[in-house]
Amino acid sequence: MLYRVALPYSADAAAYYAALADLPWAVWLDSGGRERYDIVTAQPVATLVTRGAKTVVSDAAGEEYSSSADAFMLVRDQLGVALEGVPDIKFAGGALGYWSYDLARQQMKLPGRAPDVGGLPEMAIGIYDWALQLDHREKKAQLVSYNRYPQTAQLIPQILERLQRKTNAPANAFRVHGQINSNFSRRSYNIAFAAVQAYLHAGDCYQVNLAQRFAARASGDAFAAYCTLRKLSPAPYAAFLSLPHAQILCASPERFLQLQQGRVQTKPIKGTRPVVADALQNVLLVQDLRSNLKDRAENLMIVDLLRNDLGKNCTPGSVRVPKLFEVESYATVHHLVSTVIGELAAGRDAPALLRDCFPGGSVTGAPKLRAMEIIDQLEPQSRGIYCGSIGYIGFDGNMDCNIAIRTLVYADGEISCWAGGGIVADSGAAAEYQETLDKAAALLELMRRHGGTGFKT
Repeated sequence: MLYRVALPYSADAAAYYAALADLPWAVWLDSGGRERYDIVTAQPVATLVTRGAKTVVSDAAGEEYSSSADAFMLVRDQLGVALEGVPDIKFAGGALGYWSYDLARQQMKLPGRAPDVGGLPEMAIGIYDWALQLDHREKKAQLVSYNRYPQTAQLIPQILERLQRKTNAPANAFRVHGQINSNFSRRSYNIAFAAVQAYLHAGDCYQVNLAQRFAARASGDAFAAYCTLRKLSPAPYAAFLSLPHAQILCASPERFLQLQQGRVQTKPIKGTRPVVADALQNVLLVQDLRSNLKDRAENLMIVDLLRNDLGKNCTPGSVRVPKLFEVESYATVHHLVSTVIGELAAGRDAPALLRDCFPGGSVTGAPKLRAMEIIDQLEPQSRGIYCGSIGYIGFDGNMDCNIAIRTLVYADGEISCWAGGGIVADSGAAAEYQETLDKAAALLELMRRHGGTGFKT
């Protein structure tokens, strides 16, 4: 039976998160004012941390062990038998955290990976038994739990007391120090771009996503920086994760996979234009994005890839594309977005669906494996969390997770972010390079506002 207790509603969950911020594995899935729900939770009963082929599981019984089994299936094991969901509850407990892009190496044979500059786990998942849910449509806040574990009954009163008194968001104690640098110069980007073009014209692949990484030294608590980011670039699939290994600041506009009562949805983004100050120019940019044959072809390639990925776990004939080439506008960019849906087949579940679609095709290229091999060859560092996924799989079997783009990672005194774009045969190097800067605009502005001294192209 679901436990729930009402709390004062707030359109902004920052103060609620701040009340829990010092607890282990405190996390906030943030709707950015564009989706219905925010989820805040902390202090998981179990954790799963994957490095390479090994996952260390610290379970609810207090046991810790290492396993070389499939990381996605280890998450399934910790979730146990699915509970019956409650219609107005998005998440009352389950698995929540991140699956990094490089976790795909457990499923795919890829060449030797580029250097890992962050040293972060490929997967970091907490098993949580309670959550604060803000419902922005109904203007309700609730502390909810399935009470699957005996320790939850002891923890809930402490959590409730914290949430009832709340606290202010932290002062701006986060600082970026010195120059923001990229792992690509404009010249080295052009060389990598030419290599992608050679593969495309040789028929190796149809599209390759090429990304650059920006980084600077930093100090302080990054929650203050996240509060800046969500004002600069509110996004529907945003998140702030404060984990032992890193703090993750995500302003993703892209849903990777949603599973709700057996219904599957993915919303790939391909095609971008900058948002500009001139209203008429903005209208023209949107019109060009909507009608541009290159962008539409690029988007369609990924739609086809995702239809195939969904088909691995969906009922035959159920995968459809109800929305194709729609434009969604955000603070700094306009995006071309399509929607692909399906019905989960009998005997399949969220962990299998996530594994078999991972990583998202919109951030690899097509065909996926060959595009990832080329990315491995050409990008100077491994991607880590970037282009992986942040989200949850609930005890009720439902799932919602993003593509971890527009994401900063703060670890070991460095803050870093990435931006990339899909390259096809008729792409131009200058335009593709500029697209990465357009996508990174809010992230670079955040670094500047907190003390970074700019970025040299």
